[in-house]
Amino acid sequence: MSQSGWDLRRVLSLLLLGVSLCLVGGCASLPDGHQADPRDPFERYNRAMFVFNSEVDEAVLKPVAEGYRNHLPDMVQRGIGNFFGNLSDMVTTVHHLLQGEGSQAGETAGRVLINTTIGILGLADPASDLGLRKTKEDFGQTFGRWGVEPGAYIMLPLLGPSTTRDTVGRVADFATDPFDQIFSVDAATKWGVRGTRVIDTRAGLLSVESTLDALSFDRYLSVRDAYLARRAQQVSNGASASQKDAP
Repeated sequence: MSQSGWDLRRVLSLLLLGVSLCLVGGCASLPDGHQADPRDPFERYNRAMFVFNSEVDEAVLKPVAEGYRNHLPDMVQRGIGNFFGNLSDMVTTVHHLLQGEGSQAGETAGRVLINTTIGILGLADPASDLGLRKTKEDFGQTFGRWGVEPGAYIMLPLLGPSTTRDTVGRVADFATDPFDQIFSVDAATKWGVRGTRVIDTRAGLLSVESTLDALSFDRYLSVRDAYLARRAQQVSNGASASQKDAP
């Protein structure tokens, strides 16, 4: 049997395991000396799903991402990353407007214009060289800026860390992603580009992952706390609580 066929069978088996873990998540064990965190009321389920996601990642995504990083020329990797980054800039422009951030919206729209034209459909990033700052916004952040609380932390199957607010936001993100409009061609091309997008994103996390593993005694807690802290900072645009409360 080919390696790809073996990987597919393993992923399907792990998917069935993940569904089982979802159903019996209450049986997942907690580490010795565990202290409950009010942000994580579903921790038993979340830990079980974290194990499932990690197994899928180790079986498929991480090996492919490592091959992508190690064997694809750096120039090609940068071009792919820039292209998908330009798509995200289109969405970020809208979110800056929804959050009432006119100047940031104008700056990001300028990035899209420059990178789509001078940067050859976003394959290059001359906008950054011109001093136009890159930001990244999504519906979870926009909802947060509108005053929606994050809610409970939850580990989504295959998609990873989230909160109840960010999960609703992801549904809206998928519905408004310009990807499907731009690549509304045959299914093979669409899924090929979509797969490349996932692999490029995963490759970008390899260096962060190694640092996290080196510092972590409980990888689940490290991922959870890092995610929640990062999302709080993104929603506040880096402002402290006192700055946010100031008139």
